[in-house]
Amino acid sequence: MSLTINKAKNIAKVLTEALPYIQQFTGKTVVVKYGGNAMVDSKLKQSSARDIVLMKLVGINPIVVHGGGPQIGDLLAKLNIESSFVDGLRVTDSQTMDVVEMVLGGLVNKEIVNLLNSNQGTAVGVTGKDGNLIRAKKLQLKRRGKGKAANDDVVDIGQVGEVVSINTEVLEMMINSNFIPVIAPIGTDETGASYNINADSVAGEVARVLGAEKLMLLTNVAGVQNKKGEVLTGLSVRQVAKLVADKTLQGGMLPKIECALQAVKGGVSSAHIIDGRVEHAVLLEIFTDEGVGTLITQAGLKK
Repeated sequence: MSLTINKAKNIAKVLTEALPYIQQFTGKTVVVKYGGNAMVDSKLKQSSARDIVLMKLVGINPIVVHGGGPQIGDLLAKLNIESSFVDGLRVTDSQTMDVVEMVLGGLVNKEIVNLLNSNQGTAVGVTGKDGNLIRAKKLQLKRRGKGKAANDDVVDIGQVGEVVSINTEVLEMMINSNFIPVIAPIGTDETGASYNINADSVAGEVARVLGAEKLMLLTNVAGVQNKKGEVLTGLSVRQVAKLVADKTLQGGMLPKIECALQAVKGGVSSAHIIDGRVEHAVLLEIFTDEGVGTLITQAGLKK
């Protein structure tokens, strides 16, 4: 059945709206933190994969960084390994670290690579251990005690790390060879010890050191919201700081906000916190005027 005139016009309108953005971002790097519903809903997995492959086909260089918390939790439960959290971070002893590496570096990473490749992309999966991609150190987690006289206490949460440096040569080699890198957030220190690292933090640091055009964080919410529940966008770094100070932003959104702020302050042109529950959310945010989430820039004015 042939397309109706109205449907054809809508397609032409979409392509026309997307064209300036395609021209603007050709040759630029976009780092996508892939997580939330987009990783578990079969329909969303396919749409996200197609978005990333299409970005590559029109000349943008996507880099995918993924998490895998639910999948790690499921396997730990099946193995009867207890799991606990401190301030939202999984306590990672050596046994848990083995599971983390198995799930992130094996199961999840290879599934994402297969999704991209089955949608006509050319993806390569790596962990931060490959080619010394991610140099890490043990995270010194401080928890503030109660009372004015209390000191900050450092809590040992095992093999949880933070990024020290990124080996950009590895990523540039893959990009220049026309591959889509898919990164599992596992790093090593100078002794070879492995660390489980927050995927948002890894994505933000990768975007910063590569001078990426965009950092995109997929979440299970519509974006940054005000106290009325309205989605905010076109925010400047200063405006976001005010929202944090007056406690409009708190809880689970704070780590993502901090990641976005650090990336933008570090030179990334814009950071986007977008609703991964929406089909083709990545393309809608990049290639449409309206977008589907929250945009954060130094000035709060650029696309």
